[in-house]
Amino acid sequence: MVRNRSHGGLVASVPAARLLAAAIAILLVAACAAPGTVSSPSSTATTTPASPTGSAAQSSAAAPSASAAAAGPTCGTDPLEINAVFETGFPTVPALADEFHKQFPNVTFKVSQDQFANLMTSTPRLLSSDTPPDLIRLPTLISLVKDDLLKNLDDYATAFGWDKWPAAQLVQNRVSTDGTRGSGSLYAMGLNNSLTGVFYNKKLAQQIGMTEPPRTVADFEALLGKAKSAGLLPIMVWNSAKSGGGLAFPLQQLMAAYGPTQPVNEWIFQNKGASIDTPSNLNAAQHLEQWIKSGYFPKDANAIEYTDANARFGKGEGVFMFNGDWQDGAYDKDQPGNVGFFVFPPAEAGGSLAAMSSPLTFGIAKTAKHADCAAFFFNWVATNDKARDINVKGFGSNPGGPPDLAIPPVAAGSVTNDTLAAGAEVAKANGAMDFIANATGSIFAQGWTPELQKMVGGKQDAAGLLKAVQAEYAKELAAGS
Repeated sequence: MVRNRSHGGLVASVPAARLLAAAIAILLVAACAAPGTVSSPSSTATTTPASPTGSAAQSSAAAPSASAAAAGPTCGTDPLEINAVFETGFPTVPALADEFHKQFPNVTFKVSQDQFANLMTSTPRLLSSDTPPDLIRLPTLISLVKDDLLKNLDDYATAFGWDKWPAAQLVQNRVSTDGTRGSGSLYAMGLNNSLTGVFYNKKLAQQIGMTEPPRTVADFEALLGKAKSAGLLPIMVWNSAKSGGGLAFPLQQLMAAYGPTQPVNEWIFQNKGASIDTPSNLNAAQHLEQWIKSGYFPKDANAIEYTDANARFGKGEGVFMFNGDWQDGAYDKDQPGNVGFFVFPPAEAGGSLAAMSSPLTFGIAKTAKHADCAAFFFNWVATNDKARDINVKGFGSNPGGPPDLAIPPVAAGSVTNDTLAAGAEVAKANGAMDFIANATGSIFAQGWTPELQKMVGGKQDAAGLLKAVQAEYAKELAAGS
């Protein structure tokens, strides 16, 4: 069973950045060719995941023993409780834990859930505690690896054969000895590979004359104006301090529309000299500022949490919503056949498409009690037929795994069809980006969220936003050096 404590609410060197984008693009092609309160955890609930048969579970955090690695680490047969930290707003992850328990009843999951913004700051404390998590959602990697808080997964990669999977599935979770992401040892695994973009209410879109996805930013902005004139909410969004600044989603998409993705990835990967305060990003931020001033977002955006925004969109409030394919299942349930998806358009017709696309990353504490079982869970999620089915239908994402495993089929007319197809477009354009909230452990909570909230409140402009975030970024890097 899974005992769940929930907190409410809610995606290197220059060659490494290029390798990452190219590798993720390969993964997206595979996906589409086949049908993808800043505080610590507290409350409680339950479900029961289970354990694989085989050797006894490892009781210390050391690397897998030679015999365990040779046989393929498992959860053993004795009763075992996995200490897990999940992100709220992602019901498919607990669903995977439930199914795991059904197949391996000896394993239970003690689950804590917290919002993404909180995990950005609480993860180091959780990993270094006396009861570190066996499984934990990781919003960032570099500082955690530098502080020696995460388990090196290279031995597991060999034992399970992950190193024979497409490189795209692993590259974003590698960190080298010099702190460069995109190369080196493996320190985390993705439970899938997600894609972000723009969801839209088909009936409302028809009301404003949208007959096809917009081809340029100007086309999209014209639709926003029509929606506002028609008395509709153009864009539903969350932007509370508790859930984190959801306006970072459209902002990053605008960055990709008005500039190349490589500098964005380099900034996220902490490349030397990288800056988010660039002319093209200023152009992007100015567009977002104008959207806010034009009333394209809810007036109470700063009070809206992630789950509330999705519930309101699911009930028909908002023509558009920037989000990721992990919401596919919920949107299809709320509005069957009435939610579509497209990749945010470029500034100029025919320009390259780009989107945030990254693994739903989980790691294992270096001192985790049940590291073997946690690694077995990673392997099971990617290779088990039922797990892959849950992942695709719940997340709408590529479940990853061995390249010879087919993507489970999805229902005709579902928004998952749209997100999987959109992945092919991003792959062709080689336009994958990591999320700007992942640049440092606190940049989302201490940089993006408060500054975006100030912009909504009319107390920050585009230029000030980027300068403030870059200053916070530099301060955090200096503190960690």
